[in-house]
Amino acid sequence: MHKNRWILLSALLIVAILLGACGKAEEAAVEEPAAEEPTTEEVAEEPAEKIKVAFIYIGQPGDLGWTYEHDRGRLMLEEALGNKIETVAVPDVPEGPDAEKAIRDVVEAGAKIVFTTSYGYMDPTAAVAAEYPDVIFEHCSGYLTADNMANYFGRIEQPRYLAGIVAGSMTESNFIGYVAAFPIPEVVRGINSFTLGVRSVNPDAEVHVVWTNTWYDPVLEREAAVALLDEGADIIAQHQDTTEPQKAAQEAGKLSIGYDSDMAKFVGDTVLTSPMWNWGVYYISTVQAVLDGTWEPHAYWGGMADDVVKLADFSPLVPDDVKALVEAKKAEFIAGTTDAFCGPIYNQAGDLVVAEGECISDADQLSMNWFVQGVVGTIPTE
Repeated sequence: MHKNRWILLSALLIVAILLGACGKAEEAAVEEPAAEEPTTEEVAEEPAEKIKVAFIYIGQPGDLGWTYEHDRGRLMLEEALGNKIETVAVPDVPEGPDAEKAIRDVVEAGAKIVFTTSYGYMDPTAAVAAEYPDVIFEHCSGYLTADNMANYFGRIEQPRYLAGIVAGSMTESNFIGYVAAFPIPEVVRGINSFTLGVRSVNPDAEVHVVWTNTWYDPVLEREAAVALLDEGADIIAQHQDTTEPQKAAQEAGKLSIGYDSDMAKFVGDTVLTSPMWNWGVYYISTVQAVLDGTWEPHAYWGGMADDVVKLADFSPLVPDDVKALVEAKKAEFIAGTTDAFCGPIYNQAGDLVVAEGECISDADQLSMNWFVQGVVGTIPTE
């Protein structure tokens, strides 16, 4: 009897213990917080994949000229839109077949916007653009467009004209040397606008041209400048990609006009001023248009009013009266009341080709293949 009662009590005790354990387990389960699902706001805050923007360069940013300014524009783009885009730059890409491979490679690596920054990249850019219709291509200084390809440049002729005013005012020998790259309309326009600026203040001055047939060759650029200095030039101007012509002038005790960038920063006060590029303005607005879905094919040619081209600060050697002449003409360019190629303009033979009150059309500027009066030199046909 006692034995049966003990068995019954033991069984009841075991049941009570088990029920208590279950109750604690259930209590613990109730207290355990459930995993929370992310809210809509939290999902929206997750960063989207950045768009890759590629740049193809003819030289190195260390040229302190053409490529340096394009790369400075790329860095401005990163600073402005770095939360939405990432950039990659491919330097030292030769013009021609190698360019097509380099352009295709950056697209295959994921680039959705490609800027090709030299004239000789035009046909390769068009060829690759035809293969990748979902990628945006922008070519600098050419003329081709397509549904997914635009071209862009600036009216560098405006600050070149202003630099000509400085050179024409400050030359003592009336012999100004000009180291020129290739005999294409872009370079011819630059020589002509510079010479028109020179002759606007000094009708006796001449601009002597030497061709190098290269965009980037520090040795050839220097040799061409030295040859002009030996012939009597006291100011050297240029359409090249490096500071070598300016350095050669400084070493000879002469003056110079820079190009592309503010070359006085790298050479010194003997660089009187420099027509220069401000590509970041264009790169930011263009990429923003792509991001906004408003980009369309176009042919951009902005001037000083857009701030895509400008004139660098004056050297302390430039007199105040010369600065005043430049500032007055600059104001006219910005206001749009005149341009670098408004008459009267005479050609190299002395014939009137643009009457007073008339201006050369954009189409004729883009195909310019003749020199204005005051230029000494010829335009090679090949």
